Amino acid sequence: MLELAKNSLLKAKEDYPEFIIQQVKTPCYLISEDVLERNCKTLDWVQKKTGAKILLALKAYSLPATFPLLSKYLAGVCASGLFEAKLGREYFQKEVHTFSPAYKEEELEAIARVSDVIIFNTIEQLVKFQPRVKKINPQIQIGLRINPEYSEVEVELYNPCTPKSRFGVLSSELKEEHLSFLDGLHFHALCEQDSIHLEKVLNAVKEKFYPYLSKIKWLNLGGGHHITRAGYNIDLLIRLIKDLKQEFHLDIYLEPGEAVVLNAGVAVTSVLEVITREQNIAIVDISAENHLPDVLAMPYRPQIIGADLPQRKKYTYILGGPTCLAGDIIGTYSFDNPLKPGDKLVLTDMALYTFVKNTFFNGINLPSLATFNLKEKQVKLIREFSYADYKSKFMEK
Repeated sequence: MLELAKNSLLKAKEDYPEFIIQQVKTPCYLISEDVLERNCKTLDWVQKKTGAKILLALKAYSLPATFPLLSKYLAGVCASGLFEAKLGREYFQKEVHTFSPAYKEEELEAIARVSDVIIFNTIEQLVKFQPRVKKINPQIQIGLRINPEYSEVEVELYNPCTPKSRFGVLSSELKEEHLSFLDGLHFHALCEQDSIHLEKVLNAVKEKFYPYLSKIKWLNLGGGHHITRAGYNIDLLIRLIKDLKQEFHLDIYLEPGEAVVLNAGVAVTSVLEVITREQNIAIVDISAENHLPDVLAMPYRPQIIGADLPQRKKYTYILGGPTCLAGDIIGTYSFDNPLKPGDKLVLTDMALYTFVKNTFFNGINLPSLATFNLKEKQVKLIREFSYADYKSKFMEK
C-alpha cells in the first residue's frame, strides 16, 4: 500500500503542476478534467468489452459542471433519493437509477417521474409501492436490493452485509411470487476492493439467489469496484461479467463512485499559523470535521504532495483544522522545509466523498469548487461560497 501511495503522489505531481496550484485561492477542491477522462476511458473500455453499463454513484461525486465530460462515456447515474435523482435527470441526462432504504410516500411520485429504475430495499415497500410507481411511469424498471450476507469489507461502518445491516432482502425473505413485481436485482458488498473480492461475493449471491437469477432482466453489482486503481484485475472483472451474462442471460450494471473520480481531485489548503511546541502544529484553512469527514470516520490519512510520514523528513507537524473541535486533525506529516503561514499544501485524491458531505460547522466557510485541464492551463472557478449560503440554512423562507 505504501508503494501504491508513493506512485500516486508521483502521478499527482504531474497531474497537478505547481503553476496550476498557484492559481488557486484556498481552501479549494480542484478537479482535473484530464484525470476524469482517463478514468472514464478505462471504465468505457470495460463497458465495450462486456456490454455492461457503468453508472456514476452521485453519493460519491456530484459536480454538474463535469457531467458533460462524464456522460460521454458512462451510461448514467445512480441516486440515493429525490434530490440526487433530479440532479442526474437534469444535468447528466442519461439513465437514472434510484435506491433508498425506505421511500417517503410524498416523494415517491417525483422520484418515479425522474427515474428510469427504482430499487426497493424491502419486500413490504416493493409490494406496496410497485403498482403506484408503474402507474406514474409505465416505462420505469423495478428492482429489489438483496443481501448476499457475505462481504470482506473490514471497516464495519462501511460494510452493508453485516448481520445488523438494514440493507437488502435476505434469501429467506424472497419468494417466487415476488418476481412478478420485479425487473432486476441489486446488491452492494464492496468498498475500495478488487475483482477477486467481487468473485467471492458473486459466489455467495449464486449460492443464495440462484433460482431467481435466470428469471430477471438485469443484475446490478453495486459499487466499491476500484477499477481505475493501479493493479486492479480488470481481466478478471471482464470474465466475471461475461460469465454472468452467458449463464443467466442478464444485463449487468455497475455503479462505482470512487473509480470514476479516483485521483481526479485535490484539496488545496494554506497554512494559517504554526505553533512551536514539543510537537509542532500547523493550523490550515481546511477542516477534517467540516470538509474531509472520512479522515475522521474511516479513519484514514490523506497523502500530501511533498510530505512524508512523521520523522521521515526534517520537519514534522500535526496538521489541524480551523474549528473548535479538539479532534479536528488531518494527520501528522514531515516536510523538507519548515512550514510558515501562507504555504500551500495539496492533499491528494479529494474528489470523492468530500464536498458531497461538507458542513458549515462553526460557521466555517466551504472550500470553493474549481476545475482545470492541462491543455487550457487555466483554473475555472465553478463555485465560491459565502455568508449568504451559511445564513440560508437557518432563515425563514
